[in-house]
Order: sequence, then structure tokens, then C-alpha cells
Amino acid sequence: MAPALVFERQYRTPSSEGYRVHKDGTQLAQVELHYAHTVVYCTLVLFQDLSEHEQFGVIEEIDDRLVLSAEVPREDLMVTVYRGEEVGFYNDDMFGHALAEEERKNAPLQPEDSGPYGN
Repeated sequence: MAPALVFERQYRTPSSEGYRVHKDGTQLAQVELHYAHTVVYCTLVLFQDLSEHEQFGVIEEIDDRLVLSAEVPREDLMVTVYRGEEVGFYNDDMFGHALAEEERKNAPLQPEDSGPYGN
């Protein structure tokens, strides 16, 4: 029997959820679920190569353990699969700090004794 996948919830809103997926202690994928009226849309980003059969196994676990347990109307599960890698994670604090640093670097130099009118 293949080791079970571990789903680590990253966020939840009234109509969506995001999870990191781990297998054997290694991050396997990122899953984004979006719940529409009767259709669930899933974006699955794999961080390693999987055969189509293995991809179906991951999708089946997502459906069984995440989608069906969400208790929302589900007539169809639409899954788009990508192969990629995470290259960064950013938030507003980082953007604000980076922007302030960039503005500081690009600001024209002012003599310390100049007044508001450049005297």
C-alpha cells in the first residue's frame, strides 16, 4: 500500500481552500480548490514528475479527503494539473519594505543644510 498523502491547509475562505500536499515528508504538490455552485475547480501544481496513474491517485485522494468532506454540492470536479516549482512566497510586509528600500536608493541626495526651498 502506498504511503498516505498529508494535506496541510494553508487557507480557507467561504468558497475556496488551499493545501500543501506532502508524501514521505517531502512536499509533493500545492492544491487550490474553488467551490462554485455545483462544480469544484481544482488547480494541482506538482513539484515532481508523476505518471498519469499516480496523478489520478492524487486527484482521487483530493476528491475523497478534501472535496467530499467539504459538504458542498458537487456534480463535477474539474482538475487542471501543472508541473512546477515554488520560487518564492511574498506578503505585503515584504512589498512595503522592498518599495521603501527602492525609494530610498533612488531618492536624490539632499545636502543636510538645505531648507525646504533648496537654500
